[in-house]
Amino acid sequence: MTSKLKEGVMQGVFTLCACVSIQAVALICIFLFANGVPTLFKIGPLKFLLGTTWKPGNDIFGILPMILGSIYVTAGAILVGVPIGLLTAIYMSKFASPRINKVMLPAVQLLAGIPSVVYGFFGMIVLVPAVQAMVKSPFFKTVLHVKSGKGMSLFTAAVLLGIMILPTTVSKTSLDAVPGSYYEGSLALGATHERSVFYAVLPAAKSGVLSAVILGIGRAIGETMAVVMVAGNQTWMPKGLFQGLRTMTSNIVIEMGYAADLHREALIATGVVLFVFILLINLCFSLVKGGKDYA
Repeated sequence: MTSKLKEGVMQGVFTLCACVSIQAVALICIFLFANGVPTLFKIGPLKFLLGTTWKPGNDIFGILPMILGSIYVTAGAILVGVPIGLLTAIYMSKFASPRINKVMLPAVQLLAGIPSVVYGFFGMIVLVPAVQAMVKSPFFKTVLHVKSGKGMSLFTAAVLLGIMILPTTVSKTSLDAVPGSYYEGSLALGATHERSVFYAVLPAAKSGVLSAVILGIGRAIGETMAVVMVAGNQTWMPKGLFQGLRTMTSNIVIEMGYAADLHREALIATGVVLFVFILLINLCFSLVKGGKDYA
């Protein structure tokens, strides 16, 4: 087989793989929108998206509590996971010794391989009792004026998701890909090591860092099992940081097993809303991303 023929065969294989990937995304979109959009108009877009009551037995389907629950939990996870993940990446890339990196890098990679249900068990056994005891402490009641709270809450879910997205927000590879001339030039101009890292290297790796953050947000908003186990799963409007709530993904996985007719269609429509959320996140990332980058 000549090299030209080999190249043609491999090009065909790669093209086929690309077409399969595109077709898979297209089929998912067709399934979701074909089954979910008619339900939106059957229930009423405003009633469905802005309704505050979810009672399938009475044919009342309002998912605003679940939409807000997903937004709040994701925002909390970002506040917890992104700063820690980014600072961890900076430390491993520019501050840590090779000996420390040999320990830290496998540990971060191990976090990425732990199943969601294991994180959920950790949250149930460790985080939920700890948060419950914290809320009941005199400090919370007298100083922070938190009169009531639960272990299974928005706060617990946000902390757990923040831990879960740590591996995706660690953008060490992006920082390592920045040419050394950026760092050396900054030092030559009189900047300290820290200023060179934060003002020369980090901006040059902006695209890769943003990609890592978007991956973390995508995992946080799409996470199901761990959130089901620690968030409390109440279908009413979120009432506070230490109160229970339900996200869109939790709503789908909890009720899909027994849903039928309009109830099942409403859950599929919830999946459409979630899918649109992901598309909007990616669109915002595309708009924010710009400029030359070495990630």
